[in-house]
Amino acid sequence: MFHPGTELLIDYWRGLPRRGPAPARADVDPGCFAALAPRAFTAALEAGEPTFRLAGEQLIELHGRALAGEPVSQTWRLIHRRRLAGLVCAALASGEPLVLAAEAWTGAHRVRLEVLFAPLTSRAGAVDRCLGLYQLTAGVWAGPIGELAITGAFGVADPPTPTSSHLRLAAVDGLRIA
Repeated sequence: MFHPGTELLIDYWRGLPRRGPAPARADVDPGCFAALAPRAFTAALEAGEPTFRLAGEQLIELHGRALAGEPVSQTWRLIHRRRLAGLVCAALASGEPLVLAAEAWTGAHRVRLEVLFAPLTSRAGAVDRCLGLYQLTAGVWAGPIGELAITGAFGVADPPTPTSSHLRLAAVDGLRIA
């Protein structure tokens, strides 16, 4: 169960007409979720990386800078950027929303958030953009915050990474050694 604000935007997204694997960006009406709009954003794949197109005023305040044109990954810790890109691309490929549990620090205070990525279809028919939301779940909404860290992912499975290793068993003359 997510925060009611996150649930509200997911329900809005699910109610949009579909002409393919995901609702069309052109069908999104921010007036239908006006109370959430200051924390909402849109992002599109540019050179294979999700990039902010629009960001609400509270996101700009939270990060301490304008976000339009900036890769979404730049708001996340370096160690989480590859996972973020993989998860967002998996959400776009599946046409299903992704909710990331995240945390960041503002001064000496920790904030916890849910960050929603709900896939959208472009005019060209590609699922290459998303409607998003930052929803505070703990702490005080004050910025600027440091980079976000992923603490959980819900909606799509983590894609395997090329650097991940799997335990393999080895045997010599029938004796298991590793």
